[in-house]
Amino acid sequence: MRTWAPTPKPLESIRPSLAIIRSIQMVSTLILLLLCAIPARAQTESSDDAAARFDRMSEQEKAQLRERLRQFRALPLDEQARIQANVARWRALPPEEKARVRQNLDAFQRLSPDERQRLLGQWRDFQKLSPEQRHDLRQRMREYLRANPERRRQMMENLREWRSMSREQRELMRQRLRELRERRGK
Repeated sequence: MRTWAPTPKPLESIRPSLAIIRSIQMVSTLILLLLCAIPARAQTESSDDAAARFDRMSEQEKAQLRERLRQFRALPLDEQARIQANVARWRALPPEEKARVRQNLDAFQRLSPDERQRLLGQWRDFQKLSPEQRHDLRQRMREYLRANPERRRQMMENLREWRSMSREQRELMRQRLRELRERRGK
């Protein structure tokens, strides 16, 4: 069984990795894309105008699009602006970054509901920090990873291994980690 490298004491308060934090930042963007974007099939026909794409949609797709538009228009203007900014930010990402975000979102969705809630709680705690504190925390993590290339390599290896595990294997690993934490806490 693989042993996971322990997190050093100064960083114990940083539970989610930067990749997870960045992924959660993008979760809202992706959810909003699902609410606001034209279905993927219609997006592939970018040379056609919007009316022609709409005409080619099935009635179900048209109804879904109308509902998304209704929901969007019901939002406050500042929320609409935030969504539009997120969509623009998403569109500006290079394909590799979009693929990484999708992969992290998939990993997030495979978490148990309790783990998702815990991670979202940690994310909310992170968001409550002042911009300076968040910047400082990110900077300390970057410096730590740069100063400890072996730790970074180990973290990346752990992440690759985690992604290759089945849901059952992950749950078994989570249970073992919980038990280990409980033993350390006693």
